[in-house]
Amino acid sequence: MRFGTLDWVPALDAAHLLADPVRDALERWSQNAPDAVGQVLVAEIDPERADTAAMTETYGLPLEASGNCVLVAGKRAGAERVAAAVVRATTRADVNNVVKRLLDVRKASFLAMDRAVEDSRMEYGAITPVGLPADHRVLLDPRVVTGTVIIGSGLRRSKLLLPGEVLATMARVEIVDGLAIPVG
Repeated sequence: MRFGTLDWVPALDAAHLLADPVRDALERWSQNAPDAVGQVLVAEIDPERADTAAMTETYGLPLEASGNCVLVAGKRAGAERVAAAVVRATTRADVNNVVKRLLDVRKASFLAMDRAVEDSRMEYGAITPVGLPADHRVLLDPRVVTGTVIIGSGLRRSKLLLPGEVLATMARVEIVDGLAIPVG
C-alpha cells in the first residue's frame, strides 16, 4: 500500500524493520487477533528523518496522521508509576494535569532519554505503545482512535501505520478524554 511517498507492507512480513519487543508483541497479538495485526503496516524511512516534522515533510504525510508516544512517570508512596501517552502530533499530552491524575502522583515527568530507551528496549524517537513492558499503562487520546495513525516501530529507520481503531483494541489500552491539548 502507498501512503505519502512510502510503500507500506504488513509489519510481520518485514520483521527486520521492528524492534524486538514490537515484533514479539505483534506476534502475540496476532494469535488472538490476526485480522487486527494484519492491518499493522511498516515502511522503511531514513533514520535522520524520523522526527515527526521531518518525516511528514520528507515523505508527504499529513501531520495529523502522526501519533507521538511519550513515556511519563511519577511516584506515590515510593512506588513508581509509568505510562505511555499517545497523542496526535497536532496536540501535546497534558502531563501536568490529566496524566498526573491518572497515575495518582504528586508530580509526573517525562522519562529521561536513557531510561526510556532502557525500559522500552526501543530507540529514542521511535518508542511506540506496541511492545512496552506490561507494567506501563498505555493511554490514548480519543483523537488517535479514529482514522489512520503513524507511530514508531521501536527503530528510527521505520514507522508503523495502522487504523487508530485497531490500536485501541491492543491489550492494556485506555482511552482517556482530555489526554491531549491542541498545539497553537
